[in-house]
Amino acid sequence: MIRESYLNTFVLALLIAVPAWAVVANEPFTITLATRAVIFALAATGLNIALGLGGMVSLGHAVFFGIGGYAMGILAHHAQTYTPLMDGLFLIEGTKSMPVIWLVAMVTSGIAALLIGLVSLRTGGVYFIMITLAFGQMFYYFSISWATYGGEDGLSIYLRNDFPGLNTLVPINFFAICFTILLIVLLLNALIAKSPFGLALNAARQVPQRAEAVGLNPQRLKLVAFVISGVITGLAGALFADLNRFVSPTMFSWQTSGEIMIFIILGGVARLCGPVVGAVVFVMLEHVLGDLSDYWHIYLGVLLLLVVMFVRGGIVGLIAGKHVAHD
Repeated sequence: MIRESYLNTFVLALLIAVPAWAVVANEPFTITLATRAVIFALAATGLNIALGLGGMVSLGHAVFFGIGGYAMGILAHHAQTYTPLMDGLFLIEGTKSMPVIWLVAMVTSGIAALLIGLVSLRTGGVYFIMITLAFGQMFYYFSISWATYGGEDGLSIYLRNDFPGLNTLVPINFFAICFTILLIVLLLNALIAKSPFGLALNAARQVPQRAEAVGLNPQRLKLVAFVISGVITGLAGALFADLNRFVSPTMFSWQTSGEIMIFIILGGVARLCGPVVGAVVFVMLEHVLGDLSDYWHIYLGVLLLLVVMFVRGGIVGLIAGKHVAHD
């Protein structure tokens, strides 16, 4: 068996090598596919904090993904149309600056995660799943009726937003930005897992009664993890909208939440690079099998079924052969 740390290094190195080859071979579409996989991995890494560390099975993380996307779309839309976002006592204008957009996306996603978490964490089990799903559907139908920003037709952004010192329209530059953010978030995830907060969260997930007995508040720990998870997924949503230069209500759909969870299950729940592996496999299947059949999701379903039934540690667990606490 391969040590998981070596496998993680190999996966990340492969994610760098493929776009590097694509630059030499003049294959910009391959770079776009790699960028798509990186952004999906970022969104799944966010959910993995809630699911893998906190044991929270959320089917509503598309809320944060969509909020991040619409934060980008709205700010960029007002910047490209030269209309203020808000005019009155305070003048708020749109912007094409990526760092500013990321900050807005993370703050708004974090606030939404806090409010949704406060309600959802009053329940548990299947009720938690259904409440998070309900919030996702609420945001989905609201975005469909939001005619100001395109309604169900979505909102197009003509040019990719700006990052200081880089031409973001060059595919490899935008990939480098997204990949750097993914590395930072993976490092944050690893630090959280080994921190006193992460250990307390793990205890609250496994035996909440014992955690309460030693003075911990399981609900508060899970809420903090849920907010961190929402912030990261919201950032991924902003990057995804920037990649496509388009935002639509489908970013809020329950299918999006399901796909993000599929990335984690395929790669391995609570594995550091499990979401990365799952996202890469998904994008590869989507690209290769999508050219062969419109029903390629059938093959994805078969693969997911095999993983769930026979490989509970996911693809990473199958290769590394090391079990985590709740496998």
